Amino acid sequence: METVRGLLDSWVLVGAWATLAAACVAVLLRDLAHRNPEIAGMMKYVWVFTVAYSGPLGLWLYWKTGRKQIRRDSVWRRGARSVAHCYSGCGLGEITGIVITVGLLSLGNWWVVSTTFALAYVAGFALTVGPLMQEGVGLGEALRDAFYSETASITVMEIVALSVDLVLAGSATMAEPLFWASLIVSLTAGLAAAYPVNVLLIRWGVKEGMHDPREMARAA
Repeated sequence: METVRGLLDSWVLVGAWATLAAACVAVLLRDLAHRNPEIAGMMKYVWVFTVAYSGPLGLWLYWKTGRKQIRRDSVWRRGARSVAHCYSGCGLGEITGIVITVGLLSLGNWWVVSTTFALAYVAGFALTVGPLMQEGVGLGEALRDAFYSETASITVMEIVALSVDLVLAGSATMAEPLFWASLIVSLTAGLAAAYPVNVLLIRWGVKEGMHDPREMARAA
């Protein structure tokens, strides 16, 4: 583990990743503007956050599952869009929680886990509840639907992400590259862990999965 930490503890690595992620976001924005402008506003934000968090992996997910140019849809592609939707909100909650509890306040693990979990649930649920209420669904029903469809995905994502971050970062502070590198690795680990969960939830009918981007294009 010390060897892994030594490799991650580099500002050059963090800077290179930030540059790569920014380039991936630029490619995404260009594609959304010129080749896929029909994609709904919420999903545009979802993909921007996903690519910002996971760089080339996020861009690959978008390219293979989120564009109207895909040849066909499948439960695997719906699962990818669904986990990206969850990831965009949970990632924001995780980053906020880690920065506050570890980076700024240097709190113990219990506070890190509880605060980050809470913020991840709030952000993740908000991305589900908000659109449902815009469609005319009542607050109570929207909250029940979010709890039923998103809890398993958020839980698995955060357990894995937080575990990886706490193991890798140790007592690193925001002034150390290891803090940021560990956060990058943990976010992508959470995404990978939650993907099969979303596929299963769609197969079992718990979630519908996000809309086929080709249908969005036809509707527009």
